Amino acid sequence: MPVLSHRADHVRGGTASSRVHSLYVRTALDLPCSGRKLLLRVTTRRFVCTATYCRQKIFAERFGECVLPVRARRTARLECLVHHLGLALGGRPAASFARRSTLPVSNDTLLRVVRRRSQLPTNPLAVIGIDDWAFRRNCRYGIIVCDLERRRIVKLLPDREVATIEAFLANHQTITVLSRDRGGGYGEAGARALPTAIQVADRWHLMENASAAFRDAVRKSMRDIRLAIGATTINPKLLTSAERLQYEGFLRRENANDAILAHHREGIPIKEIARRLSYSRGLVRKVVRGLQTDVFRTRESTLDAWLPDLESEWASHCCNGAELWRRLKARGFAGSLRVVTEWATRRRRAEQATDQQLQKVPSARTIARMMTTGRDNLTKSDTVTVTVIENGVPALDTARQLIARFHAMVRTKAITNLAPWMAAAEDSLVASFAKGIAKDYDAVGAAICQPWSNGQTEGQVNKLKLVKRQMYGRAKIDLLEARSSAPSSMPTTRLISSSSAVSMTIGMVDNARSLRQILKPFSPGSMTSSTIRSKDCVLRIASMLAAEPTPTAVRPFSVNVSMTIVAISSSSSTRM
Repeated sequence: MPVLSHRADHVRGGTASSRVHSLYVRTALDLPCSGRKLLLRVTTRRFVCTATYCRQKIFAERFGECVLPVRARRTARLECLVHHLGLALGGRPAASFARRSTLPVSNDTLLRVVRRRSQLPTNPLAVIGIDDWAFRRNCRYGIIVCDLERRRIVKLLPDREVATIEAFLANHQTITVLSRDRGGGYGEAGARALPTAIQVADRWHLMENASAAFRDAVRKSMRDIRLAIGATTINPKLLTSAERLQYEGFLRRENANDAILAHHREGIPIKEIARRLSYSRGLVRKVVRGLQTDVFRTRESTLDAWLPDLESEWASHCCNGAELWRRLKARGFAGSLRVVTEWATRRRRAEQATDQQLQKVPSARTIARMMTTGRDNLTKSDTVTVTVIENGVPALDTARQLIARFHAMVRTKAITNLAPWMAAAEDSLVASFAKGIAKDYDAVGAAICQPWSNGQTEGQVNKLKLVKRQMYGRAKIDLLEARSSAPSSMPTTRLISSSSAVSMTIGMVDNARSLRQILKPFSPGSMTSSTIRSKDCVLRIASMLAAEPTPTAVRPFSVNVSMTIVAISSSSSTRM
């Protein structure tokens, strides 16, 4: 081939030279051709630098980073494909897929390319969100930093210490809005490093914390709720054997709680109470703070749905447990004989007893759900229960109204109602939640009125966990950062047409997005990006192509390339 350029530019010397010193041959792998490996043997010229002040007298010509980078053994387009394979599949799955596609690359090379080509955003940060994520749950945690404007992961920090967060924020003084959770020391680090930045609390956690505060209020009020419902008298003779064991445990817990409270009223510290009574400090602390309240209630049974039938049979003077079980079984009852006989025994004893029967008290979570659900969505019995609780425990009804006002305030962005709400909640059952809001008043106010929140950061954490689990939790933080922060786009140029490679993705990829990313470069001309929408579509395409025989191992063939490559521009690099 003719040489189109007889001169070469020297990068260090800053001059062009036409004095050829010598020739040498470079070898570089390119994209496969017709199912075979393609090895380019590029004849490269060495030139003599004519600049007198240049220390490097001999230099080799360059082919451009978009064609054949310096000291590269793979062409730019092959390197790009290897990079995206590593991003989408990781190490070993990508190496297995590349081997089936006649791409000579190992799993270590794939991960090395991903690390080398990773480019974190360099734009100045203005609005960021930070949250923690788990290397190993309950053992080791890190910090994820996201650019909320560009919707990208910016940085992964190795731990969640306040000093680490503060050091990162101090290096980015352009940040104006910091979205974060109310806990974890984020507010303290942000106040030190970025005193002028607006800190925004996460709205979802505000709503969740408010609901949790109301559930705690219900737990603290369970004694009053039991009194209001009227289920105060329990006749142990009416209990089954399993319920009797449950009731005995309930009595033991009641006695333990009374003993702890008696010691606490005497001014004895929590640690000393735990030592004297041989209880854990956590249990003693919960009882003292009113968070440990036990209410005895009968458990749910498979017989509950059949109680009307049992009552009708009992009214017709069928009082034998075995006969009742046979009649229910004929109607489709799948329970055991013992359940029915225990019910019959309890019913028989109840008719002979003079005490009040055992009444069920819903759990604290169930009561909280019923009280926060609209009356139109409750059954008649649940509506009666809620009405009795509201009339019998007015403090709990006040707490429910306060939580409802807080939820409405966050949804409607009514920042002016925050101060009156806190004043009303100071002496209520949700006072502890109001105190937490007061400690972080500015961030909570910004969460109500600002458009930013940490929901996007939570989504990026899910993406990070997906990438981490794809690599079985063994990836280091730099590899996690490279794979999770990379954009999920692939080159649109059709690089290879290999049906066998497409069909092999089924056994390697279990993610529809990864399938679409990998199949886009290999897709036939009629398969546009709009048609590759789901994993089912990919499976149908692969099943049609899988009928072709798997290619056997073939030897690579080489192509001698002369200096014409010097004249190839970036626009034609994909047709080299």
